[in-house]
Amino acid sequence: MQDIGIPTSAYLHIPFCRRRCYYCDFPISVLGNKTDIYTSNSIREYVTFICQEISLTSFQGYPLKTIFFGGGTPSLLPPIYVEKILQTLDNKFGIVTDAEISLEIDPGTFTIEQLHGYQQCGVNRVSLGVQAFQDNLLEKCGRFHRVNDILNAIEFIHEVGIKNFSLDLISGLPEQTLDDWQLSLETAISLAPNHLSCYDLVLESVTAFGKQYQPGKFPLPTDEMTAQMYKLAQSILTSSDYEHYEISNYAKQGHQCLHNRVYWQNQSYYGFGMGAASYTNQQRFTRPRTRQTYYDWVQKLAESDGIINCSQVSTNDILLETLMLGLRLKEGVDLLIINDYYGSEIIAKIIKCCSSYAQQGWVNFLDNKRQIINSSNFNNCSNIARITLSDPEGFLFSNTILATLFETLES
Repeated sequence: MQDIGIPTSAYLHIPFCRRRCYYCDFPISVLGNKTDIYTSNSIREYVTFICQEISLTSFQGYPLKTIFFGGGTPSLLPPIYVEKILQTLDNKFGIVTDAEISLEIDPGTFTIEQLHGYQQCGVNRVSLGVQAFQDNLLEKCGRFHRVNDILNAIEFIHEVGIKNFSLDLISGLPEQTLDDWQLSLETAISLAPNHLSCYDLVLESVTAFGKQYQPGKFPLPTDEMTAQMYKLAQSILTSSDYEHYEISNYAKQGHQCLHNRVYWQNQSYYGFGMGAASYTNQQRFTRPRTRQTYYDWVQKLAESDGIINCSQVSTNDILLETLMLGLRLKEGVDLLIINDYYGSEIIAKIIKCCSSYAQQGWVNFLDNKRQIINSSNFNNCSNIARITLSDPEGFLFSNTILATLFETLES
């Protein structure tokens, strides 16, 4: 449950994109469509700074088990630079021989030779940003690629022999229908990924979509329609042997994303690069969100011998984060571990707060054999070893459940 203190995972933020998608509020740098990534001074300079940051970071004792290149569009990074970053990580921390090394890739941004290059330098898992299988929806989102680019990318993945790959899809897009969503799900399944991420569109105020649309109003689907989309994904994917192991994620047996589980289990991790967040020694820190301010920060880091001023996470915040993140997972939260750290009074508050939701079928209380406890035994806290959200109803109403939990535990 608690932050284990010593990270064994690292996130690398690669900010470069050909263009900014209309729903994106991530810290990125737009290169345009004509930039040669192999000669780009911007990319070369960024890699120099991120490697410098890695080298300045304090080593805390254990080699890395998971590494994740996110963005942005990491597939705009030439393999030679991926290799340089991985070598810098290995020199500083060490990397275990069976580490999960993931790289986000976008259709239309890489060649088969490039993909093979990533594989040769250690990448063994890729996540393809598909989003939809309709050209009109991709254009509506400001995506760089089209459906034919997706199919070519999948062909490259299969030809190179990367077995562990994931597809990302988005529901709730402007003008997206339930039939569109079903076709995207069925097409994704036909391409045989062993992992699928299905995200509901979130409108952020600073994005093009956030300025243009209002949630639940045309051309966006209604709230009722997005709930139907969520339930449809759960039904179609679980019936195709994908385990719904996290609110937005599905995996074939043995192919859950190990790196993301670090976040959901509220464990420590390193973050490197523009806008990246890290969580070590119960302290959180987020780096500057523009390239120049990030470069200035790295230079100051060098001048201060690698010392970072971080914000300490309070004991109560760790509890709230553990509940918020852990309840995203199918297996939920182990109340016995929480009891060891926070005591029986906190457990009683959690159970009392969630009892009404359990009566509604949104929350499950489990015994130490992971069997669901009958509602007549809810008042016997000693029998309850774990709390989970039901699928799909509990997951759909997770924000409501968590808001009530937070209000109870912060009072």
